[in-house]
Amino acid sequence: MSSLVVAVDGTSGSGKSSTCRAVADRLGLRYLDTGAMYRAVAWWMLQHDVNIYEVNEVSAHAATPRLESGTDPLNPTITLDGVDVAVAIRSDAVNAAVSPVSAVPAVRARLVELQRAIIAGGGIVVEGRDIGSVVWPDAGLKVYLTADPAARAARRAAEAGSDDVTATQESLLHRDRIDSGRAVAPLTMPDGAVHIDTTDLTLDQVVDRVVSLATAPADVSP
Repeated sequence: MSSLVVAVDGTSGSGKSSTCRAVADRLGLRYLDTGAMYRAVAWWMLQHDVNIYEVNEVSAHAATPRLESGTDPLNPTITLDGVDVAVAIRSDAVNAAVSPVSAVPAVRARLVELQRAIIAGGGIVVEGRDIGSVVWPDAGLKVYLTADPAARAARRAAEAGSDDVTATQESLLHRDRIDSGRAVAPLTMPDGAVHIDTTDLTLDQVVDRVVSLATAPADVSP
């Protein structure tokens, strides 16, 4: 278990964060939210008036922010230049900016390097959109979470304290289109991943399934 890497990819609102934190806590593993890293960089770009739709401009600043990600599943932290941005990166402005920023190759290259350095220590549950396909394709367990768009929107709206589920669903689907269609590391189900549709499952049921997969004896060929 100390060397296990659990890669959890999937769409927004499918339960990745809650599932990964709970699985990591139950198994005594570290936890990494790679989406928060992209959000942090997007927040930094907005704060420094970088045009997020100009690839060259974003690329020129991709290496500037000093980013640190905590890996405690009960208290995940993320700081930029020493400042805690865990709350700030969940704003509507960042929601709109994260997909175009994360599609920039220079941003992805920089963050993938940071992610691999953290994952290399093993014993970790990692969530994102390209973990099992690009960041760590040799993960011991790959999981791909999805859910019906309406269910995803309802969950995300509830998290944000919003009553506008329709607008939330449109935003999620728009982000899906961008993330799935980008040229570099598009959102896709990795080879060998276990697909779990969380639409009709409780969080505990999803966590139980992933924990069961992570602790199942490895197949032994005769």
